[in-house]
Amino acid sequence: MASLRPARTCRDVDKPAWTRWSKKKPRKSYVKARPHTNLYHMDMGVDRDDYDVVVKLVSKVPIQLRDGALESARLAVHKYMQRVAKDNYKFKILPYPHIILREHRMLTGAGADRLSSGMKKAFGRPTDRAARLKKGQTLFVVRTYSKNVNHVLEAYRRARCKLSGRYGVEIEQITSEEKNA
Repeated sequence: MASLRPARTCRDVDKPAWTRWSKKKPRKSYVKARPHTNLYHMDMGVDRDDYDVVVKLVSKVPIQLRDGALESARLAVHKYMQRVAKDNYKFKILPYPHIILREHRMLTGAGADRLSSGMKKAFGRPTDRAARLKKGQTLFVVRTYSKNVNHVLEAYRRARCKLSGRYGVEIEQITSEEKNA
């Protein structure tokens, strides 16, 4: 089985996004079949009205993240928060991985020259999905109580180890007017 390519091969946002997939005119689509997404859950935790703080993980640079990286960061945050602040938080992932990554697989080794066509017709096949983040865009949001802010910061530290790029944390207090609205 072929291994996964490193993140540096697909994290640049200056490349075009070949994501066109049409239900009405499938022959006009760039993508004939969409790969499944590894990111299954976008909302976790318990939603309550009396949470008083929102902690956000914000991208400092424009970057493209694979759905496998988002899923592993989601697991890191959710498992840690479930252990230390059971059901006292609401965790949400904001960007959806809709960018389709294409790969032109090439054979190496003896006899590969007669099986591979090199870079001729090198548009590639859909292999994975990714989410694009702009500078300053929010990746994760956790709503919780003030006593759990340190736990959220530790969870975000664990999640940043799974993600490429640079991220900052924003902490906002929820006022009583926002709670009622």
